[in-house]
Amino acid sequence: MGKINGCLKCIFVFFNVLFAIVGFGLIYGLLQTSTHKEEFSSLDLPNMIWGWLFAIGVLGISSLGIFATCCESIIGLKLFASFMGIGMIIMFYGGINVATGRNEIETALQNELQKANIREEVIRSMVEKIQSNFHCCGIMNATDWGNNIPDSCECISSNTGYGMNGRSKSLRCKSKPQGTSGPHEIYEQPCYDIILELLNLFFNILFGFFFGFAVIALLGLLITICMINQVKSDDSRGSMYLRKY
Repeated sequence: MGKINGCLKCIFVFFNVLFAIVGFGLIYGLLQTSTHKEEFSSLDLPNMIWGWLFAIGVLGISSLGIFATCCESIIGLKLFASFMGIGMIIMFYGGINVATGRNEIETALQNELQKANIREEVIRSMVEKIQSNFHCCGIMNATDWGNNIPDSCECISSNTGYGMNGRSKSLRCKSKPQGTSGPHEIYEQPCYDIILELLNLFFNILFGFFFGFAVIALLGLLITICMINQVKSDDSRGSMYLRKY
């Protein structure tokens, strides 16, 4: 008979297996991103070292939890509990930083959007995808495209678009600026506000991610402490039994 409650052990191992799969998924995603890194070089993306550390950490700690639980190793469980405590603090700290720093980042992005060169290949491709999906034209206005307005700006008045909240909305069209080539009718709304809404959505998801992982780490810590006590209790009963005989 095991030292740890069988039901508790199965649930704990199950969730650690899920997180190990998440770790593998993150590593795969980072490998795919690395292969296409040159395509995004003009965007000056931050170093992905933190992403690699997080992905390897998730995989490694999950594997440690599976091993320690299956072997009922008190040393392994204590090490796992330590990682959970550290992870909980880091996630809470990250969530607080996201909450306090989002206004500064949004302001910086607004300034960058106003100065962005839409003719750069990567930025052009991203803006065109936003235009096609969210029915807008240009970052600040259609004149951002100069004399050649792309087909992704084309507006058909009979079409119905969808806002960020998923609700349908009627599209507003206007004539293209004089002296430009491209669709005769283009979307009236610029993409500036939509990009900011997407950024706000990203921050909300990131905020939820940090605090979600912090709560999961706290639960993992509490369950691990419970299992450590079960192992200690079983060991102490075994010692008492040996002393009697």
